Amino acid sequence: MRFLRHFAIRCTLLAIALVLFAEATKAQDKKSEYACSEPNPASVCTASNTCGSASEPCSVDVKRTADSASATPSIQDAKGNSTFCVKAGTAVVWKSDTRHQGFIVDMGPKTPFSTDDIIGGSDKSVTLVAKTPGCYKYSVGACLSGAIYGMCGNSTAELVVVE
Repeated sequence: MRFLRHFAIRCTLLAIALVLFAEATKAQDKKSEYACSEPNPASVCTASNTCGSASEPCSVDVKRTADSASATPSIQDAKGNSTFCVKAGTAVVWKSDTRHQGFIVDMGPKTPFSTDDIIGGSDKSVTLVAKTPGCYKYSVGACLSGAIYGMCGNSTAELVVVE
């Protein structure tokens, strides 16, 4: 009887060790969901998430969503606030396709553009050229015209500028 109890304890400890090892391995294989946390952020850039070119601007639609704000680049099947890439020298058009809406994009202390704050709306798009390669976390806010406190939304996203 004592032998069976020791055997059961050893099997249980072995099973726990295997589960912990499997979880640790899975955590190491998982890439960060944030491009700017990667050692080489430009490595996340592919043809499917690169917007615009030297001859065609990248257009980013900023809008208020049900519970926040989103910035969606003009890439096929792009989702709001998804990381997107542009090549240095590409013009980026920040705009809102939603009527009577204003927005602000705050690039923070580090920016690829000539300004850190981009302010526009449905009647005023803002075109800036991405100059400095790097990875940039930015926040975006959008409000409907005449909105009262709490009627605006904000969110964060990432932009990678490659050479």
